[in-house]
Amino acid sequence: MAEGRRSAAAVGIGDRIGPRGFELDRARLVRYAGAALDFNSIHWSDQAAERAGLPEVIAHGMLTMALAGRLVTDWAGDPGAVEDFSTRFSGMVPVGVEGPAMVVVEGTVTELLDGGRVVVELTVEAGRSAVLKAARAVVNLAPSSPGI
Repeated sequence: MAEGRRSAAAVGIGDRIGPRGFELDRARLVRYAGAALDFNSIHWSDQAAERAGLPEVIAHGMLTMALAGRLVTDWAGDPGAVEDFSTRFSGMVPVGVEGPAMVVVEGTVTELLDGGRVVVELTVEAGRSAVLKAARAVVNLAPSSPGI
């Protein structure tokens, strides 16, 4: 977890973030559905998932993306430091009834940009399979201006 805002001066190319595991169980999927207003039944109903040709209920893609973002914001020490975040959805996170799924996120600083900004590239896997590809965040680590 974050221990204050990270300084751009303390960050270099190749710095690693994580790995960090996030457990997803069905109760968390239902809570996320309520918060996101995404009630697609493939995220909570075995019957709906089966009708859709899925092996079981799957996590919301945006929830998976949010977990990747959480790694970055905790590392940066400020959720407002993320200026840009993008990814491609490349796989599913099945969430069975027998136990939670584990999503593992890790990142690497790949570029130092002007103004104390850095690029972090992320890998996001569930069950040793990539579920997000080309996940990339631009993070502003410059000191905050007073009053902002």
